[in-house]
Amino acid sequence: MPAYLIAHIDVTNPEAFEAYRGSVPAVIEAHGGRYVIRGGKVETLEGNWDVPRIVIIEFDNLEAARRFYNSDEYQEILPIRLAASEGSVALIEGYTA
Repeated sequence: MPAYLIAHIDVTNPEAFEAYRGSVPAVIEAHGGRYVIRGGKVETLEGNWDVPRIVIIEFDNLEAARRFYNSDEYQEILPIRLAASEGSVALIEGYTA
């Protein structure tokens, strides 16, 4: 069953964030992940949507997503994102019909 890493991020230091943005795609790909959404324009249709940046990454399953997040390669660059942004990250199991 697919799994998704979903992050809503507010970049507070764009210059520092660039180092993370440049490094993370190769780590995601090495762990079998693929971007579904990587930023982009958000159009609110209902309610109050106060999330400046959404990232959704698809993995084959929850275990693959956990392996990515806990990998030495990701843990090495994670402090860059944490220092240059604020937000939340969750793993969510997908749905298959």
